Order: sequence, then structure tokens, then C-alpha cells
Amino acid sequence: MRQQYHFRRSLDGQLLIWDVIKLVEMAQAMPVITVSLDAIQELDEAFWYDLGGAKPTCRNVAEHAKLIQQTDLNYPIILCHEGRVMDGMHRVCKALMQGATHIKAVQFTKPIAPHFIDVDPETLPY
Repeated sequence: MRQQYHFRRSLDGQLLIWDVIKLVEMAQAMPVITVSLDAIQELDEAFWYDLGGAKPTCRNVAEHAKLIQQTDLNYPIILCHEGRVMDGMHRVCKALMQGATHIKAVQFTKPIAPHFIDVDPETLPY
């Protein structure tokens, strides 16, 4: 698995960052559930672009399309305690493109503390 991070802004504007490899490790013992794609709010948001930085250029969209093609739907996506995607948006997109109505997921039952706060994403180890 390639190193990746989940980014989210807090209500007070802080950049919260989770190490996805650590999230996957934490989620391994959790029960797998089935979630409707209609319940995944991020499908109608600028998920990969809402924090600035990368712009939705044709090249960037093509790079995401390649990642979508390479995903494996056997691995469940990871949702936070509020049902928001923390890992697996490429899998969500693949399921949608294949005409699925549901996807496998695991969901945390309580908030997970971020691994980094207000760290410049360019300085994170990849």
C-alpha cells in the first residue's frame, strides 16, 4: 500500500491529517458493513480538491481515473464515526462507475484523533 493521508478542515480552520496506513491497521478488527453509495456525501463534493493545492486539470483527473481502475473492491472503505470517507474514495468511484448501489465499509464508532495538525502536506513522508 502506498503512503497516503486523509485531510479534513476542522470547524475552526485547522488542517487535520490522518495517516491512512495507521487507519487501516486500526480498522482491521472492525466488522464489515454494507453502505449505500447514496449515503456517501463525498460523491457530490470536490473531495480531492476542496483543500486547495491540486487543481482538477485533465491530467489530474486522468491520474485519479487510473487509480480508480487499479482499486480492489474487496477491501472495505473506511468511514469516520460520522459516516464520512477517510479512505477509499477511489473504490467508491469504481463501485459507482460499475453500477453498484452499495459498497463494503468499516466505520469507527468514535472520533479518531488526527496524526498531524496544521502540518504542511508537502513535508509529510511519502
